[in-house]
Amino acid sequence: MVSGVIDSVVVFVVSALVGGLGIYVGARLLSNARGYEHAVWTALFGALAWVVASALFGWLPLLGTVLTYLAYLGVIKWRYRGGWLTAAGIALVGWLAASLVLELLSTLGVGGFSALGVPGV
Repeated sequence: MVSGVIDSVVVFVVSALVGGLGIYVGARLLSNARGYEHAVWTALFGALAWVVASALFGWLPLLGTVLTYLAYLGVIKWRYRGGWLTAAGIALVGWLAASLVLELLSTLGVGGFSALGVPGV
């Protein structure tokens, strides 16, 4: 049982670090990157916003998905300078960067992780 808890904590931490790295890369390219720690917190807040919006609106076809993405983008917009397009750009670059990191980890034989705070990865 303890091993399962430790495994879950490791997966959570690595997933948060990968998600934060993706957001950091996006913010570094498109906005005022405020540091990696800031990006990791943004990933955690974004994941929380995603879960809450999905619970509230996920049952609505298409509109629920749009509202969930807007909640996620709203977190990025709140945490970084720029408008909605900048937030969308940070999210897109973050998705690409996190996908590349996860692919690299998988190639090295380290799999089972996701990118917490980066939807679709």
